[in-house]
Amino acid sequence: QVQLVESGGGLVQAGGSLRLSCAASGSRFSTIGWYRQAPGKQRELVATITNSGSTNYADSVEGRCTISRDNAKNTVYLQMYSAKPEDTAVYYCNARATVALGFSVDYWGQGTQVTVSS
Repeated sequence: QVQLVESGGGLVQAGGSLRLSCAASGSRFSTIGWYRQAPGKQRELVATITNSGSTNYADSVEGRCTISRDNAKNTVYLQMYSAKPEDTAVYYCNARATVALGFSVDYWGQGTQVTVSS
């Protein structure tokens, strides 16, 4: 079974940093990434990384976040710098598996709360 284990959430002061981890198992994933959802807002992309190492970042975190992977540990990391109160949200790990041409299935972690205090 597919399993996404998230860790690293918690409280951080504004201007501080944190690192989220997502250990993915149970399938072959083309892309693993992080999304977040703040109260009253839709879930939004934070960053993604492909198996080949290509990365994409949302404009809101560009320059403040780095996504990376450790293939040996089968884990993806999201490092955030200069955290802002606006970054407060539940962060979800997403793992995408391509099951057919032009069709993918997304698997989601349970989410980890990140709170940035002002």
